[in-house]
Amino acid sequence: MKKDFLNSSTFKFLGNKFFIASVVFAAFILFFDENSISRHLKDRRKLSDLKEQKAYYKERIVIDKQKYRELNRGDAELEKFAREQYYMSKPDEDVFIIEEIED
Repeated sequence: MKKDFLNSSTFKFLGNKFFIASVVFAAFILFFDENSISRHLKDRRKLSDLKEQKAYYKERIVIDKQKYRELNRGDAELEKFAREQYYMSKPDEDVFIIEEIED
C-alpha cells in the first residue's frame, strides 16, 4: 500500500523540486515579503482612515473660512465673537455664565 502511494503520479508531482520551490516562493511572497497580504490589508485600512480625516478637515476648513468671513465683517461682529467665545465684557459690565446641568 505504501509503495503504491510512493509510485503514484500525485506523489511524484508533489515531490517535484520545481513544485516545492514554487510553493515556497508563493508562501514567501504572500506572507513574508514587504508587499504581503497582511501589509496590503493594513495599508488599505490606513488609506480608509486617511480619507475619513481628509473629509473631516475639508469640512472644518469650510466652517473656519465662514467664521473668518464673519469676523472680518466689522467691529460689531468681532465684539460679538469675543463676548460669546471668551466671555469678554466692557469695563462697566458684569458677565454671568449660566450652565445647564443635564440629568
